[in-house]
Amino acid sequence: MQILTADKTQLHIVRDLAYKIWPDAYGDILSEAQLDYMLENFYAIPSLEEQLENHHVFLLAEEDGVFYGFASYEINCKNSGKTKLHKIYVLPETQGKGVGKQLLAEVEKAAKQAGNSCLFLNVNRYNIAQEFYKRLGFEIVHEEDIDIGSGYLMEDYVMEKKI
Repeated sequence: MQILTADKTQLHIVRDLAYKIWPDAYGDILSEAQLDYMLENFYAIPSLEEQLENHHVFLLAEEDGVFYGFASYEINCKNSGKTKLHKIYVLPETQGKGVGKQLLAEVEKAAKQAGNSCLFLNVNRYNIAQEFYKRLGFEIVHEEDIDIGSGYLMEDYVMEKKI
C-alpha cells in the first residue's frame, strides 16, 4: 500500500471513492436526501478543485492500481498552528486493515514537518469513527453544529490530538 498526494487530475478518484464509501459510513445516520445533498456539494469536481485551491492536500491510498481510500488535510488551518484533517475515508471492505492509520500517519508527518502542534477534525456525533480516532490519541474538545444549507445541520464533535 502506498500513500500518494493527489493532483487535480485525480480528484475524480476522490469523488468516486466518496460515492462508494459514504452510503455505508452515513446510511444509518443521515437521511438519503441529506446524504445526496452532501455528496453533491462536497464531492462535485468543482468543489474538490476549490478545496485544492484553498490549501487542502488530498492523499490517496493505492495498491497495484486500485484505490482503497483517501484523506484531505490543511496545514496551519486558519493560522492556528494546527493541521485540520478534513476528510479520511476507506472502503468498507478494507476497514480494520490499517489503511486509515497509514493515511493518518502521512497527515501527522506533514503536520510535524510544518511545525504544527496539533491535529484536529470534525466527526459526526453519531459516527462510530470517533472510536477509531480515540484509539489513535484524539480527544473530544467540544461539540459544534454547522448549518450546511437546505435545512441540514452537521452535528459534530471536534477532536484534537497533540503531536
